[in-house]
Amino acid sequence: MTGPASRDHSTLGSVRNAARLLKEFSRDHRELGVTELARRLGVGKSTAHRLLATLAEERLVDQNPQTGAYRLGLAMYELGNAVAIHADLHDACSEIVDQLRNSTRETVQVAVLDGRQVVYVERRESPHTLRLFGRVGHRNWAHCTSTGKVLLAHLPSDRLERLLDGWTLEPRTPHTVTSIPLLREQLAQINTRGWAENVSEAEIGVASVAAPIRNGLGEVVASVSVAGPVQRVNGESLRRFAKPCVEAGLAVSRRLGFNGVGSHGMGR
Repeated sequence: MTGPASRDHSTLGSVRNAARLLKEFSRDHRELGVTELARRLGVGKSTAHRLLATLAEERLVDQNPQTGAYRLGLAMYELGNAVAIHADLHDACSEIVDQLRNSTRETVQVAVLDGRQVVYVERRESPHTLRLFGRVGHRNWAHCTSTGKVLLAHLPSDRLERLLDGWTLEPRTPHTVTSIPLLREQLAQINTRGWAENVSEAEIGVASVAAPIRNGLGEVVASVSVAGPVQRVNGESLRRFAKPCVEAGLAVSRRLGFNGVGSHGMGR
């Protein structure tokens, strides 16, 4: 009888073999057949074929219809680009987020979108004694954060519709938007004015403003925010951070190759 431990071992072994298989591809070996991969991995041809079929379903490998051999798929290219973007983003924004933190004296964060959540990939703490809890790698829901709303507002319409379809907006606080139509209105406003704000929507007593960061193609790939406790950051004291936040986002964008104009709406 196969128990949980043996099933876990088998599953991990399959994952390991799949990872080993992907690593066999290189500049010198762009295409490999089932027989060759089975030999390199030390597994049977049927096992190699099952691994390849699963990876092909996930677009991690493609089969050349003319030769029958396999090569790395489009999803691997997308994953590689994601790694490159994060490395480029870190290099582009480090100095600028330092400057923004120093000028605002509040916590500055940079976030990227992962499904319906944001992941904070850069963070600079406020020098004030009263500061926010958080860390690099921390996640939060996109619908209740200023960084998340900026990223949602600038998604292509088809991607946004896929995210909104069937999404039950979790009420993190009494101030969280829980209506899809209302969220759509907010996203349209953010798109028009170029920045987002959040007051006690994700956490009571915390407020923030955020602005987009674009790549060389003009696509919004991240957002930068200034956040603090509502005792210091609220109402007009919050909105006065919108301009430096937008300017910081534009400065990072230019380092990433963006050469367009800044976000509109700041003059209103």
